[in-house]
Amino acid sequence: MTRVIIVRHGQSTYNIERRIQGRTDASTLTDKGRSDATKTGKALSNIVFQAIYSSPLARAQTTAEIIHGELVDKSAVIQTTEQLLEVDLPLWAGMLSQDVKEQFPDDHKTWKKQPQEFKMVINDAQGTREHFPVLALYTQAKQFWQELLSRHQGETILIVGHNGINRALISTALGIPASGYHGLQQSNCGISVLNFSGGLDDTVQLESMNQTQHLGDTLPSLRPNHQGFRLLLVRHGETEWNRQGKFQGQIDVPLNDNGRVQAAKAGEFLQDVAFDFAFSSTMARPKETAEIILKHHADINLQLLEGLREISHGTWEGKFEYEIEAGFPGDLERWRTVPAQVQMPEGENLQQVHKRAVAAWETILKFAQENNLQTGLVVAHDATNKTLLCHILGLPLENFWNFRQGNGAVTVIDYPNGASGLPVLEAMNITSHLNGGVLDKTAAGAL
Repeated sequence: MTRVIIVRHGQSTYNIERRIQGRTDASTLTDKGRSDATKTGKALSNIVFQAIYSSPLARAQTTAEIIHGELVDKSAVIQTTEQLLEVDLPLWAGMLSQDVKEQFPDDHKTWKKQPQEFKMVINDAQGTREHFPVLALYTQAKQFWQELLSRHQGETILIVGHNGINRALISTALGIPASGYHGLQQSNCGISVLNFSGGLDDTVQLESMNQTQHLGDTLPSLRPNHQGFRLLLVRHGETEWNRQGKFQGQIDVPLNDNGRVQAAKAGEFLQDVAFDFAFSSTMARPKETAEIILKHHADINLQLLEGLREISHGTWEGKFEYEIEAGFPGDLERWRTVPAQVQMPEGENLQQVHKRAVAAWETILKFAQENNLQTGLVVAHDATNKTLLCHILGLPLENFWNFRQGNGAVTVIDYPNGASGLPVLEAMNITSHLNGGVLDKTAAGAL
């Protein structure tokens, strides 16, 4: 496995001024940016990196240098590469965001709504040409991955880049199209972790995305002009069958003692979040997880939705993997490689889970929208959550395994423009409250 940890640079002077940075190198880190880079270095200090790559722009390179200075093992030297440069916006670079919106209203709308179609007409020494910033950035990201993965198989790599290129790196790794460019958040000094089984066309797992807890932030801050609502999607705590690696599906296995501890830690982690509502699967393990979290929010009434139940594994339920392999030769491997093509014997397939889980999700969105609510808790299961993440990011169900969901982990999804607007994955699979580090150390467990 090749592990890649991606960090966005610390806060810059242009970030503070709300200017478009692009590839201009005029901005530098603020004092907060330097402080946050130090905190990020401390959070990553015990990880041994075989290579470190940074954008050559000062705000990223300085961040990389500060992080490197905090590492226990400093043997990896920082290599700069233009393949990590920020999205190229030559006609807007240096402008205030508000001025861009006012002076280029149609282009700005395309940039926000159809980023894959956004173009700039450039007049320079080469003549007049059309430049598609986001499409060019995705091509750049793919080229970077192809070179990096061929060079560093089985190693642990650190990348320090920018908001745009980091989004493009994560998107191209997972197969998210350029139209989804604005559907991922990358906060200053946020940490994301990707695991590659081989090359870009092999299995890729997003272990976590945009962790900011090492900076003292419980959750990523809301975007400016946020007018919608936020949902915190949590996987239930551990069960004894999770620990043993036994398939449970819709067998109603309760939390074990460790699962209750995980739920309590999630509750402490989220105790200062002002919840307005809460939903859970009807099954015992998520329901108890939600109830433990809501001990800090006594005024919230927990609502239950059948559609959030775990996938029915049918006759696989209650069995270990070796028993499934013996009874259904080859099916387990198909489940791991082509999950959307597997029909669980006497159970469900992912299309059926998707249909009911998305219907439940839409019920939650409608409830939040109609009641003008701000923040909601949703507690469900591994397969349910992964199916919902595919839906939120516009990915096919074949991408089911791209997402890790640890027991007691928290995922943050914003709807900044309401239920009908583009959802934004703000952070995924936060587990720092469970193990104190940036890597997910919860047991993988069966579904």
